[in-house]
Amino acid sequence: MHGALLRSTLFTVVFAMAVFGAPLLALGLGLVDVKKADLVIAYVTLFTLLAVVGAVLLARNQARRFAVPLEQLADQAEALGAGIATVERLHSGLPEIDRVSASLASSATRLQRALSTERDFASDASHQLRTPLTALLMRLEEITATQDLRDAQEEATLAIEQVERLNVTVDALLARARQGSSESPRPTSVDAVIAGLQREWQPTFEAQSRSVQVSGDRGLRVIATPVALQQILATLLENALVHGDGTVEIDARRSGPSVVLEVRNAGPGVEPGLAPHIFERSVSTRSTGLGLALARDLAERYGGRLDLLRAASPVVFALFMSSADEVDQ
Repeated sequence: MHGALLRSTLFTVVFAMAVFGAPLLALGLGLVDVKKADLVIAYVTLFTLLAVVGAVLLARNQARRFAVPLEQLADQAEALGAGIATVERLHSGLPEIDRVSASLASSATRLQRALSTERDFASDASHQLRTPLTALLMRLEEITATQDLRDAQEEATLAIEQVERLNVTVDALLARARQGSSESPRPTSVDAVIAGLQREWQPTFEAQSRSVQVSGDRGLRVIATPVALQQILATLLENALVHGDGTVEIDARRSGPSVVLEVRNAGPGVEPGLAPHIFERSVSTRSTGLGLALARDLAERYGGRLDLLRAASPVVFALFMSSADEVDQ
């Protein structure tokens, strides 16, 4: 920008000198009769006015060339400060201004990504923690209501396990939000995860006179983290609790190189218009939209897949994960 300012100033000065010096040069070369003083004065005055007007116009044009991108740059900085994370890069032809604009655009992109990550974390955490916290509260209420010390100790032990699982879940969600290094996948026992979920969700289902039944093969292991598998299945259980009816069935079986976990529940089924979009994050049906989107995302992260196999009653969701036994062979 320093070079552009210098060039524009020199251009304006040269233009003024050229216009103003033209009549003087003509006098020096004898092209104008010196005896005609009135005519010479008129020429000098005219060219002086032309020089002044031309210099002013050139100066205004150059000033506008610098002022407009600077004003746009100030507007971008103000918008970024107000939290508007959409800034387009300027192409003013002035390297210094373009570099500042590029920096603002990069900062806006990073800000937009950070805000989006925070919103996703808040929504995911709200969904993943709401029902487990409710179950924990119900268990604590049972502790306060019982007079049997042994029952109270058992319930307290289960409550402590729930709190520990919630801590792990929060850590996993934070790691996901920061896009940092998360826990590496390893052989995870399906039986252990399902047993933990049964203990955690039992009070909530019993409060609605419902239950969770497990069937299928035992001793299955999948390539994932316990937290990820727990979150996926917990989302399906909450979906069944909120939108389904009757007994929820979890069936585990080996299918070639994969382990298939099917979660079935009775109820009205999924509306035909909703079924194709049920895994989209923008879908909002009280609790399913965001949770199912998160569950599918977690499954895909570990090479798995979460599908809606049956939309009509009974609704069937299927989780496909790579078998750890297949990898060990």
